[in-house]
Amino acid sequence: MAKKPRSQRRKKGKSLGDQDGDGDSDAGAADFLPEDHTVADSSVNSGSAVMDEDFSDFDDVVAGQPSDDYLLLHGANGPHSSDAAVAAVQARLVKLRDTLANLNELPAEKRSVKREAVLKQTFRAITQYATGPVGQETVLEQQDAIFKAAWYSIRSGQPAEQYAACRVLESASVVMGANQDDWCEQLDRPCRLVLKTVSRAVPVRCAALRTLAMTTFISSADLEMTEAVLDLCQQVASGDYRNEETPVALRGTALDCWALLATTVPDFRLAGQDDVQMGRGIQILALLKNCLDTTNANLRSAAGECFALIHEARLNLGIAQEEAENSTARRFRRGSWDGSEWEVLMDEVKQRIAELSVESGKHLSKKAKKQQRATFREFMGTIVEDEAPEEVINFRNGNLTLKSWREIIQLNFVRHCLQGGFQVQLTTNETLQIIFGADGQSLNDFGGMSQIEKRLLLSKTSEAAKNKDVKLTKQRDKRQNIKNDFLTADGEDMYG
Repeated sequence: MAKKPRSQRRKKGKSLGDQDGDGDSDAGAADFLPEDHTVADSSVNSGSAVMDEDFSDFDDVVAGQPSDDYLLLHGANGPHSSDAAVAAVQARLVKLRDTLANLNELPAEKRSVKREAVLKQTFRAITQYATGPVGQETVLEQQDAIFKAAWYSIRSGQPAEQYAACRVLESASVVMGANQDDWCEQLDRPCRLVLKTVSRAVPVRCAALRTLAMTTFISSADLEMTEAVLDLCQQVASGDYRNEETPVALRGTALDCWALLATTVPDFRLAGQDDVQMGRGIQILALLKNCLDTTNANLRSAAGECFALIHEARLNLGIAQEEAENSTARRFRRGSWDGSEWEVLMDEVKQRIAELSVESGKHLSKKAKKQQRATFREFMGTIVEDEAPEEVINFRNGNLTLKSWREIIQLNFVRHCLQGGFQVQLTTNETLQIIFGADGQSLNDFGGMSQIEKRLLLSKTSEAAKNKDVKLTKQRDKRQNIKNDFLTADGEDMYG
């Protein structure tokens, strides 16, 4: 068999769309990307830093020295010095501006791996360095550069780069805050274009849909746009989108996005019904029930979360009635599905969720079974037992407690978006504080020592512990010498 000409040979380790060795493949090719891929994964680009550090812990201490992240947060003199806060803000701002400035040169870089590294650095800078009003203004000033760089990577890059670009756009929406309708309209078409491109990797399509949902949730005040994205999510979750079968992972993401936007819908429009209209949640009850019967854990979990949200809204549609004629006290009669045409369906759903909360079998791993049981026990508490959920966010000086599925769904979506920058954004981002009803001043109060301070001051390897050990050793030697003093009482060694 004759050999191929040298020009047609493909070098080992290169894809068909990467003949030039520049790391770029055809964006239209159906490239593979693991469903659990994350922007914090450094395995795809050696030399790039892991992006999942959290400023609340700062556990990366080498030889007792504070890390660069610790210095960016507290300054060189520690958290208790008078200029620590100012120094930390300035350090983060400089780092943010330097990182965003690199986006202008991103289209000139030919290697997809290098562009992905720049986007990961940008994601970290936006989520962890863009804090407070100054950080928000900086991102707003650079929003055109952020969009152009991300859109170039989405059109020209490999799946990992496209995924990182979507995550950058999603995190930028959270930092820029509310009332950014122009930004929302700017992202609408690109996100829909990525979503409907079947040849794109599934995680990229999922990231594009999450970006569109988050941007609409945070930035848009247009109810029509919210309704349009809800319709889109419902259509994708149905399993048949643009006459193509929807991947299971994308269906689960669509339900997560639907639940996020549904938290902005009033209770009656979500779970009510009259002669004029039917609530959005009631319209998809049959679809959600079918999702519970699938074998995919993420899709079942997303459907259970939607059921919990809809059921909570139904309970809130109760009627306040006077308890007694001569009493001003009032009691609340909670809403229910009794007597409605959906009563039988909801009874079947309750039974199914109760089964999933205790499910066992060899078709699931031990870890997956444990996670599924814990997740569906929370859903069962609301759907079967009509109990309110509870989620606690711990901070150094206290905690923030959420007691409704609306807030918990929003929390989970924002936490997934910001990853390691979640806590620092919640303590400095006014939009997030308004959403979760948090007091920014109390969240920023320092009520104790951080993990790194405990290591530097209280651990066995700290300088204080080492000095104390040396002192005790000297004292022990001195006591031993005093005990043996009688042996050398004449000033001469007994063996001398």
